[in-house]
Amino acid sequence: MSLTTIIGFVGAMGLFLSAIVMATDNYAIFVSISSLVMVFGGTMAAAFISYEPRYVILSLKVIGKVFLAPGINRNVLKDEVGRIIKWAYAVQKNGIPALEQEAKKSVKGDKFLSFGVDMVISGYDGNEVREIMNNTIETSFGRNTVLVDIIKKMGAAAPAFGMIGTLVGLIIMLDNLGGDPTELGAGLAVALLTTLYGVMFARMIFMPAATKIQQREEIVRFRNYLIAEGLSLLADKKNPRYIADRMNSFLDPAIHFNIDKMKR
Repeated sequence: MSLTTIIGFVGAMGLFLSAIVMATDNYAIFVSISSLVMVFGGTMAAAFISYEPRYVILSLKVIGKVFLAPGINRNVLKDEVGRIIKWAYAVQKNGIPALEQEAKKSVKGDKFLSFGVDMVISGYDGNEVREIMNNTIETSFGRNTVLVDIIKKMGAAAPAFGMIGTLVGLIIMLDNLGGDPTELGAGLAVALLTTLYGVMFARMIFMPAATKIQQREEIVRFRNYLIAEGLSLLADKKNPRYIADRMNSFLDPAIHFNIDKMKR
């Protein structure tokens, strides 16, 4: 689980609820099913009108994944360098066929890495490996960030539907002006709830989720570029120290892989 994400979300909700508790003891006025239906239902309707259903459903699923721990961190990037260096020593000693035996132990489930290793084993040169893998990286990034765009659009639509709900509530309230004037305040409060819900959905769920998903996809893209660089150098049979220096140039100096300390 992503502890900081959970703490941030719970903290934001806690501040909101604390403000309500300190300001009033009539908590029920902040609950309105009709307002919730107007905001969330309207936002989903707009999303399904704008995008293919498959992508909308995927975008909703990926929002929940922001509460899971990211798959790539600083140590993972350092380990990727170490893995390529280990392979480089094997290739230096026994040639490209040795890579196939080494790679079988660690590429399971990683389609991108497996794809790159297969190209090196097949005899592609470094430029060919780099070009094909870079194209794979960018097209994958483009596909994955489509979901980010959809979530951002949801974040933009939610306040708009909140305002629509408020206008509907105001119209109903004005239509009842001839009735009991003491009910106008309560009617206005319900009308404003839709705006509140819209802003909360946008600023506490949709926009933060879109930002985090975008950041994680950029980290994955960076990791893949790091691997692509290493495999392209491996295809050109560069020596392990040169590969280490080139791959380390992508990383923060604090996490550079120390080739002199690795076990061979």
